[in-house]
Amino acid sequence: MNGILDLLLGWMEHVDKRALILGFSAVGAGFAMIAGIGPGIGQGFAAGKAAEAVGNNPEGGRPATIVMLLGSAVAETSGIFSLVIAIIMLFANPLVTREGVGIVLAASALGAGLSMIAGIGPGIGQGFAAGKSAEAVGKRPKLQSPIVRTMLLGQAVAQTTGIYALIVALILLFVDVFSKFF
Repeated sequence: MNGILDLLLGWMEHVDKRALILGFSAVGAGFAMIAGIGPGIGQGFAAGKAAEAVGNNPEGGRPATIVMLLGSAVAETSGIFSLVIAIIMLFANPLVTREGVGIVLAASALGAGLSMIAGIGPGIGQGFAAGKSAEAVGKRPKLQSPIVRTMLLGQAVAQTTGIYALIVALILLFVDVFSKFF
């Protein structure tokens, strides 16, 4: 088994540490942006439900559209978190100048990007909440205020895993977690 690992990973010992970290950071940044799938699905669902609400009740269309826009803005946060991590890794990567074992630092960059994939769930969930809220407001426009309050509360709870992912990514990038092991 050791021979296979040497074959797969041995080349990394001979690559410049900075180049290794930058390469893994580029891949990690790409992985981070996978989280944009969640907000895209969620916002599409919300927009579809708002359009359906307008079609079913033109008088309730304006309030439903406002709810959709507000809810979709909240659903975008996990995509924004992922974009921030990707930009840090590409343009202000603190791992490049840190002392330590190159493969560990490179893996930290990759891990930071991979952790942001957790943003898919909040984006979809928050978009679903926005869509169902827009649908409800379209049916009963006079209840817009309590519906929006409920939507925002649910979206705040749904956002927690996206925030956890952001925290893990920031720790991997900015805290020297692994140096005590070497």
